[in-house]
Amino acid sequence: MSILAPSMIAANWWNISQDVQALENAGCTWLHFDAMDGNFVPNLTLGPMFLEAVRPYTKLHFDTHLMIDNAGNYVDDFLEAGANSISVHWENNPHLQKVLSQIRAGGAMAGVVLNPATPVNVLDAILEEVDYVLLMSVNPGFSGQPFLPLVIPKMQRLAQMRQERGLNFLIQVDGGVSAKNAGQLVRAGADVLVCGSSIFNERPLAENVAQLNQSMAAANAVEI
Repeated sequence: MSILAPSMIAANWWNISQDVQALENAGCTWLHFDAMDGNFVPNLTLGPMFLEAVRPYTKLHFDTHLMIDNAGNYVDDFLEAGANSISVHWENNPHLQKVLSQIRAGGAMAGVVLNPATPVNVLDAILEEVDYVLLMSVNPGFSGQPFLPLVIPKMQRLAQMRQERGLNFLIQVDGGVSAKNAGQLVRAGADVLVCGSSIFNERPLAENVAQLNQSMAAANAVEI
């Protein structure tokens, strides 16, 4: 079944413990954290100290997306802060295999991220060494951007590559995900859906989570 991963960049940081508890009560099992350095992407957010501050409030899976230069220099910090999975970008990690091995050696799932314009075939030589692939469906840096449809054929191609090679890595998608397109993404091959503004808005968190889960469950039922 698909996994819903609320993106904590869109949460209420003043009442983060309340949001985390509400998400846990609503049945969420993953939380997604975006780390940005203001260099690789034009924003600055969520360092390892943020994960460390949130960790005492929950035992949920902490999924961390490093949108930073020299990611390998900070992997250990995020591991120590409580990250259960860490993804790094293909675009700015020339020693990608080394960083993935570092993440796995620390006991976490290792993921690779592709920006919207990056084709999936760049992962041809590394797919056997990843636990998941994160496909960005917006240009990374800010929450609330509209979904870019060009990610759909990329996701379908990645799912095909997974099947052809007999691999079991997860396919994650992040950016513009909502109840309106969640079913389509699941049918295209997505296993983990990262949602920000579609969860954290004026409506109750539990209501938004339930609506997204319903859309994903319906798509899974169709697949079966």
